[in-house]
Amino acid sequence: MAYAAHFAATVLACYLTAQVLAASTWTWRSPRVAIVCWQAVGLALGLSAMGLPMALGLTAYDRPTGGALIALGSDLAHGTLPAGMGAIHLGLVGVGFGIGAVLLGTTVRSLHAAVRAQRRHRDLLTLVARRDPEVPGALVLDHPGAAAYCLPGVRPRVVVSAGTLSMLDRAELEAVLTHERAHAQERHDLVLLPFTALCRALPWFRWVRDAHERVALLVEMRADDKARELHAEAPLAGALRRFAAAGHRITPAGALGMGEGDLNVRVQRLMIADRPPRLLGATALAVAATLVTLPVSLFLS
Repeated sequence: MAYAAHFAATVLACYLTAQVLAASTWTWRSPRVAIVCWQAVGLALGLSAMGLPMALGLTAYDRPTGGALIALGSDLAHGTLPAGMGAIHLGLVGVGFGIGAVLLGTTVRSLHAAVRAQRRHRDLLTLVARRDPEVPGALVLDHPGAAAYCLPGVRPRVVVSAGTLSMLDRAELEAVLTHERAHAQERHDLVLLPFTALCRALPWFRWVRDAHERVALLVEMRADDKARELHAEAPLAGALRRFAAAGHRITPAGALGMGEGDLNVRVQRLMIADRPPRLLGATALAVAATLVTLPVSLFLS
């Protein structure tokens, strides 16, 4: 039961950490660290959700879950089971494997759906988009709406609309293009993928959906930081204000758009020059590492 208690404690720790991260504003000032923390919470939660029923089913072995699974496999191969282990215990082990299969399957399906959407849109762009010497490295859509997005993948595409070109000045446009290239370079679509999968696998947990929204906002903030490193705050903030004023913003499925997230929050943080203390970031990373280490150590022991 001690190993099951460890998994249960990790689930609780993941929930509490998620609540703290969701309520904290230091994450806005250090989105890269915050994203790592959220990823650690997601990974630890998934592993613990698998490990908890497995550990309950393997109590007869009185050893860490990884070693107990190996022992169970050996016993099943020889047609013997330890005293006190029955169908209910085997069922709990099966539940753990089932949770793992659901999480893995949902992740694969989410990835497949994203790749298909990106491929369809990439094919569409070859028909309707054009190159423009005024916007090197990007494709232009002849659409009056506000659109600027990155279509990630092996062959990423940065796309802007004619409406965006007429809406932004040159400095603002350059900041927007750098923002979208940051999405492609750091593969922010893959950062969001596990949280999209968790939302599909655990749709009844509100805090899982909230985590997805938080990470999506942090991803935009991270791309904002990359843009302001080259273009300062004012052009990017001006572009965000114009996107906010434009109202309807176009971002196709599978893409990462400039107008995503809370634009007012993104503008406000750009005006804040300070950074969180290094000790705070180091502490957050230490907590994240501990969360992941707890379930991993039980599976590898």
